[in-house]
Amino acid sequence: MKRRNLILGGTALVALGACGGESKFKRYNGPQVTYVIANKADRRMYLMHKDKVLKSYDFKLGFAPVGHKRFEGDGKTPEGLYLIDRRNPNSKFHLSLGISYPNQADRAMAALLDKKPGGDIFIHGQKKPGDKNRNDWTWGCLSVSNKDIEDIYAMVGDGTPIALNP
Repeated sequence: MKRRNLILGGTALVALGACGGESKFKRYNGPQVTYVIANKADRRMYLMHKDKVLKSYDFKLGFAPVGHKRFEGDGKTPEGLYLIDRRNPNSKFHLSLGISYPNQADRAMAALLDKKPGGDIFIHGQKKPGDKNRNDWTWGCLSVSNKDIEDIYAMVGDGTPIALNP
């Protein structure tokens, strides 16, 4: 009986391993990412170690990409200097890294417009794996492929500055 259980258990582990594929959680052992630059106009993000580009990625923006985010629902992506301030391993967009929007100035601008500033701005993957993301479609986030967010998630730590440039 023990031998039968051992054989069945081993077979189940092999079968589960074959179905599971690779983990979305990657390891990174290279130079520290000291800051991130995201240039909205050319839809290109650079992971930097001091003055050296470690990696770069294409991204998509909010559905109204030109200009700084002013209030919730405007479809714009923030511009300025922020921090990566949280991570979500259970994101409905594969993985995500939070951006510290809104800051005090963002809240003040929204208040002048009698609006809420919004929040929950992230660098994230895709909702549907394999989706081509041909157009800007988010509500203000930066969207990359699922493969790219796995790399970015592994490389960029909480507290890393991110410059979101026009």
